[in-house]
Amino acid sequence: ARARGGAMSAVAPRARRFAQVDVFTDRATLGNGLAVVLDAEGLDDAAMAAFARWTQLSETTFLLPPTDPGADYRVRIFTPTTELPFAGHPTLGSCHAWLAAGGRPRDPACVVQQCGVGLVRIRRDGSGAAQRLAFAAPPRRRSGPLEPELLARVVRFLGIDAADVVDHQHCDNGPQWKAVMLRSAAQVLALRPALGSEPELEVGVLAPHGPGKVGVVGASPEGHDADFEVRAFYPAPGGTLAEDPVTGSLNAALAQWLVETGRAPSRYVAAQGTALGRAGRVFVDHDGRDTWIGGHVAPCVEGTVRL
Repeated sequence: ARARGGAMSAVAPRARRFAQVDVFTDRATLGNGLAVVLDAEGLDDAAMAAFARWTQLSETTFLLPPTDPGADYRVRIFTPTTELPFAGHPTLGSCHAWLAAGGRPRDPACVVQQCGVGLVRIRRDGSGAAQRLAFAAPPRRRSGPLEPELLARVVRFLGIDAADVVDHQHCDNGPQWKAVMLRSAAQVLALRPALGSEPELEVGVLAPHGPGKVGVVGASPEGHDADFEVRAFYPAPGGTLAEDPVTGSLNAALAQWLVETGRAPSRYVAAQGTALGRAGRVFVDHDGRDTWIGGHVAPCVEGTVRL
């Protein structure tokens, strides 16, 4: 594997256990894919970064023994361009792969993951194919409304009028999301943002399902199983923005914002990925202390990779 700048990694390749899973869906190919290297001991930063660029998935994770005595395993999370201190779908997908590979948590009811933001708790709801994993959302590093100049950039990027924005917020829990709420799910799905125009923005957009519902959860369109529609745009290779299929970190910060301000109930379901032909579902549960972000994980690929 080549490191950044073209230098070769000094790590000698060997066979390592590998899994690819689809997160926030119970049917493979309809969620957000994740590559997981289960035996990452001995890999240096360059080898991890090179493999993450090669997979071209939004994230690739590398599992390691924990260095914190309170953790069950440690994860490092890489995009094709950088390392992240935390991300949601890599948290659930990595935990699923770790458990499927024989990992045994100290507490059967709660897996503890060590990552760049510290320790993250993950609970298991249900069993078998119906089981969902849920992580306790980490605290936001930054909140509060977007500055006027920044909001103007977001509005221009999305190609909407400022009057379309019901509310807006910094939603930084590692990834530095800038979130706006629109009036309807139809507006969210109709967005055609200029993906090459703002390479440094990480933008999340949401709106309630159901016509005329502003900032509260009401009746969804007949037959719909989600309360909110969410879309996320993030920096991608080549200095552009791309759309993420389903985003745990964004939904975690959105949930904290929406529940705290009374715009959403303590339990709701968010849909994401619709505009990309996916069917992601994120289950939010605020228990009075923690905000839990949950979803199914579908296995896709199991085997070994030479790294």
